[in-house]
Amino acid sequence: MNVYLDYQSAKPVDPRVIEAMQPYFHEQFGNPSSLHMTGDQATRVLNQCRQKIADFIQAERDEIIFTSGATESNNQALIGLALRNREKGNHIIISEIEHISIHNIAKFLERNGFTVSKVPVDQYGQVNPDKLQQRITEKTILVSIGHANNEIGTIQPVREIGEICQQKNIVFHSDAVAAEGLIPLHVKRDHIDLMTLSSNDIYGPRGLGVLYKRKGVSLNPLIIGGGQENGLRSGSENMPTIVGMAKAVDIMQKQMPGEVEKLKKFRDRLIKGVLEKIPQSYLNGHQIKRLPNNAHFRFEGIEGEALLLSLKDKGIDVATGSACSSKTLEPSHTLISLGLLHEEAHGSLELTCGRFNQEEDIKTLLKELPGVVAKLRQLSPLYQQEDQS
Repeated sequence: MNVYLDYQSAKPVDPRVIEAMQPYFHEQFGNPSSLHMTGDQATRVLNQCRQKIADFIQAERDEIIFTSGATESNNQALIGLALRNREKGNHIIISEIEHISIHNIAKFLERNGFTVSKVPVDQYGQVNPDKLQQRITEKTILVSIGHANNEIGTIQPVREIGEICQQKNIVFHSDAVAAEGLIPLHVKRDHIDLMTLSSNDIYGPRGLGVLYKRKGVSLNPLIIGGGQENGLRSGSENMPTIVGMAKAVDIMQKQMPGEVEKLKKFRDRLIKGVLEKIPQSYLNGHQIKRLPNNAHFRFEGIEGEALLLSLKDKGIDVATGSACSSKTLEPSHTLISLGLLHEEAHGSLELTCGRFNQEEDIKTLLKELPGVVAKLRQLSPLYQQEDQS
C-alpha cells in the first residue's frame, strides 16, 4: 500500500462516517421540505446536524448554510456579499496567498465593477494586520483572509483582523478549510462574519460544504429555486452527506486533542529529518505558527514535479502545491508571494499528514527522500553549476 502524505488535497472518509450515512440512502430517505411524517423526521435530523456543526465553530444553528463544497461557499460569500452591498461600496480586500478559488472569484468581481486590493505577506506567509488596515477605504465592504494557508500551513492572525473589520464595520470572511480539525475555530471570539468549511477536510464525504453566515449579514443568493437554506441555497438537501459531515464533526470533537498531538510529532520529525539529512533544503512557512500536520520544503537545484514523480515510483504520494491549481505549469502564487524566485518555487515539496498515517510512513519518507533528491541533483545542470561556484 502507498505511503500517503497528501492529506491537504484529499482525505479518506472515516469508516464510522460511512456507517452513519448508510441509512439515509434507503431507509431514511425523506425530504425535509415535505410536510408528512417522513419529511418531519428528515427535518429533525437536518436540524440536529446543523446544530452539531454550529457547535463545532461556536455559532448558532440558523447561521449554518449547506452548500455543494468549499468552492461554492467561497462564491456565495464573496459574490453574494458584493452584489448585495454594491450600493455601500465596491472595494474588497484579500491576501496575496489566498486559495486559488478566492483569487478567481476576485478576478470575476473585478470584471464586474469591483476593485480588489491584495495584502502582501511576509517571508513566512503571514498577513500584517497593520498593512491590511492601510488598504481599507470608505468603499471597503469585505475582507477575505484564510484561517491558514493550504500550501505552506502558516496560520493567520484572524482575531486581530476580525477586530479591525468589526471596528470599521466591514464584513470579514475567512476560508477555514485548511484549518478545520487542526486548530480550534471560534467565529464569535474572532469576529468572523462569514466562514467557509468543507466536509472532506474533516474526513467526511466529498460534495458538501458549509457557509457560516452571522445573523445580520445580508447576501444575494446565487442558486435560485425552492428557497432552502433560508433562501440562500435552493435545492433539496443532500441528507446522506449532511449526516456524514455531522458524524465527522462528532468524531473530530472527541479526537482532535490527541490527533493534533500525533500530527505535530509527525510534522516535527519530518522537518527535523529533512533539514538534517538533505543539504540546501529549506522550510517554507512559519516555523511556529503553522498547522500541526504541514511540512513544506524547497530544495536547491531540482524541480518539484520530478521529485513528486520519483517518489511516486517508490509508492509515496506527496504534493508540490495546491491540488486545485496543479493543472497549470505556473509556480505557486503562494511561494512567489513569499519572495522566492520562480526556480526556487518550482523546487518545492508539500507533506501533509493525517488521521491514518503511522510512524512507518514517516520513516519511509525520510529513508527514501534523501536518495531521490541526490539523484535528481546529479541530473540537474542547474545544481551542478551552483555546486561548482
